Amino acid sequence: MNAPEARTNVAAAPQEAGMLTGEIVGLRVRREEDVPVLHSALYDDVDTRARADSRPWRPIPPDSAESPYAVRGPTEGVATFSVVHLDSLELAGEASLWGIDTHNRSAHVGIALLPRSRGRGLGTDTVRVLCRYGFIGLGLHRLQVETLSDNAAIIRAAARVGFRTEGILRRSSWVSGTFVDQVVLGQLAEEWSASGSARSGD
Repeated sequence: MNAPEARTNVAAAPQEAGMLTGEIVGLRVRREEDVPVLHSALYDDVDTRARADSRPWRPIPPDSAESPYAVRGPTEGVATFSVVHLDSLELAGEASLWGIDTHNRSAHVGIALLPRSRGRGLGTDTVRVLCRYGFIGLGLHRLQVETLSDNAAIIRAAARVGFRTEGILRRSSWVSGTFVDQVVLGQLAEEWSASGSARSGD
């Protein structure tokens, strides 16, 4: 195994037990101490949350079981992680595979980074680790990303890992008083393997 493989391989030696490691991020189980940080930075930022969720924002206390970041037991359709910086293990955001469909072997990719962790390449590495987990760990055939058409950061991160734009859902998302286009990006397991994303840290 060459050096880049060791950095991005799910089976590579983790910084702590139960962590999927990339080149610069780790994906680990959600912890109670993560919840107030994620809730404050990602949910209580009303404008940002309105762009990330198809449901209307409503005030929810961080200690409520209804917080989108509340610690829950494992469910068949969702795999939820906290994202950390590998060098410091500092919390960087959240990531998930959701809508996991074991019959059609597909799932959706979701990530949200804390403001202090954006613009540093963590998004690309997070998507890469989720792909390795989805395609290798879960044996999925297809992964999909849906995002607003002006979300350049996630579109760029997904493209770097091999996702292709498959279509635009015109004015399909109601965001802060206006309809916005949504972009759908997809990647198949064989495309991911052939692209080199499985082996490199590009």
